[in-house]
Amino acid sequence: MSDFIDPGSMTKTELEAGNVFAPRFDENGLILAITCDADSNELLMAAYMNKEAVKLTLETGFVHYYSRSRKSLWKKGESSGELQKFVEMRTDCDQDILQVLAIQTGTGAACHTGRKSCLYRKVVAKNGSLSLEDLGMSPLFDPDEKYSS
Repeated sequence: MSDFIDPGSMTKTELEAGNVFAPRFDENGLILAITCDADSNELLMAAYMNKEAVKLTLETGFVHYYSRSRKSLWKKGESSGELQKFVEMRTDCDQDILQVLAIQTGTGAACHTGRKSCLYRKVVAKNGSLSLEDLGMSPLFDPDEKYSS
């Protein structure tokens, strides 16, 4: 697979209305990827991808990301068995965000906490303070057992 076109070499119209995939990676070489369930479109997680993660996702059929904390590439579910089978990739109007449609395998948990989605709490503003409220999404596996090795 060839390298991506530099979005800086394109006009606004070419970038926003054309048919050239030219992802706009940030100054760290990353782009936000929002991953949704391919069937329900439910938001599963958000993570970053670098050029290699995008290419590997498109080439292998399994979703790859870049870990900012570990500063390394990772194949989602490689250690947990909760792989994401790649279905489709979309980009927003100015190509600085990706949406990945995937089939979550294993127990169906996209989150390392064992939940289907990483977005299992909502922010509540009450009496001038903010808190988090659990949405009742029970873990599908015990993370302490799964990641103990």
